Amino acid sequence: MESPAGRLPIDDRPDALSIAALYRQVQTAVLASFPRSHQQWVRGEIQSISDRTGHCYIDLVDPDAPRGRDTPVLKVNCWGRTWGPLKATLARQGIVLEPGTVVVLRGRVEFYEPKAQINFVATEVDVTALLGRLAAKRAALLAALDAEGLLRRNKELLVPTVPTRVALVGSPRTEGYNDFLGQLRASEFAFSVVVFPANVQGAGAPISVARALAGAGRSDCELTVVVRGGGSRADLSAFDAERVARAIATFPMPVWTGIGHSGDQSVADIVANRSFVTPTECGQELARHISEWWTSVQHAASVVARLAAGALQTASTRDAGARHRLGTATRNQLHRHAERLGRRAGTIAVQSRRHVEHTTMALHQSTARLGSDALGVCEREEARVVTWRRLLTAYDVNRQLERGYTITFGPDGRVLRSTAGLVPGAALVSRFADGEATSTVESVEVRSISAESTRDGRPDRSRTPAPDNSP
Repeated sequence: MESPAGRLPIDDRPDALSIAALYRQVQTAVLASFPRSHQQWVRGEIQSISDRTGHCYIDLVDPDAPRGRDTPVLKVNCWGRTWGPLKATLARQGIVLEPGTVVVLRGRVEFYEPKAQINFVATEVDVTALLGRLAAKRAALLAALDAEGLLRRNKELLVPTVPTRVALVGSPRTEGYNDFLGQLRASEFAFSVVVFPANVQGAGAPISVARALAGAGRSDCELTVVVRGGGSRADLSAFDAERVARAIATFPMPVWTGIGHSGDQSVADIVANRSFVTPTECGQELARHISEWWTSVQHAASVVARLAAGALQTASTRDAGARHRLGTATRNQLHRHAERLGRRAGTIAVQSRRHVEHTTMALHQSTARLGSDALGVCEREEARVVTWRRLLTAYDVNRQLERGYTITFGPDGRVLRSTAGLVPGAALVSRFADGEATSTVESVEVRSISAESTRDGRPDRSRTPAPDNSP
């Protein structure tokens, strides 16, 4: 039987390999390049890691290679008998393997035929390189915070004199949490503690601590305390995280840390206002801070009381002396004023008699002058009355009538002063000195009156025009 297009039958290809034969050749090639006794160092960045089954499975990629579908991935297996001791060693050094960590592993290369997959069986981790990178990362974080002015920002905040309202960030009911609160209770001061729970270890610890700090920053507390009991360096790694460090550095109130450790300070300790080795020491210092203030208050109160007692005694002595001097001075003043009053009373009596005599004499003299002066005034006023009587008599209407003048009244009974308003036939009444006469108007002749004449027919000398001296 021939294959299509005149090809030979498939079973008749002598150079065709079976899958198993192909994998044996690949295995042979791999073993030739990487013998089982050969241990190879590999550097890569952890893309994913899992150790839920007791074994550790890691996907490694090149740190500097671009990410994409074609990015080469190395499958790393670390079996339980190797991973257990290795994980403990890493924990003692405070190292946590997580995605993004660049590691250097030592192991052997093998070909896994069932999946046609090149695996790397890890037997060792270069801890020194990891510690160097962690130290470099920590140093870079501290340098960045220092450049931004955040390294000492919280340290420059003033701690209140009596910080009794305390925000506590920690894991409730843990040993460190209880140690801190125990010191506050033992102080017998009235602390008001508001708890903001947070996970203080594990992968989610940095986010949890940062969120708890954000809640504490919105409270009305005066001091924030972050506590955690002892543990391995890996357990305390959350307090080296940048998120936590920045949350403390930019916090609006002083932050004290009581993180149980015996080695180097964490970054959180460095940026905090004050740091303590244990939560117990942190609580003791807070209680001591209040105690010192209370001691100073008691001392000041005792000094004030002592000075007040002395001041009162001195004032009482001075008051008694002042009262004695005031009484003596008052009696002396009364005596002097009584003598002066007696002298003035005698003087007033003598002067009063003289004044009465002088006034009486002046009154007699004034009375004598008043009679003659009154007679003179009466004579002068009588002469003035005679003069006014003569003047009034000269202007009396009856005297004018006796001199030949008459007064004419119109039909309305009013005195006529001009011909205006008169009509023929109007009845007029003329008064004479010895009686009245009635007449009737026959005709009215109007004549112009010169400006020199007044209402009584006499010329007005004051209105006579000046002579015309013009040529």
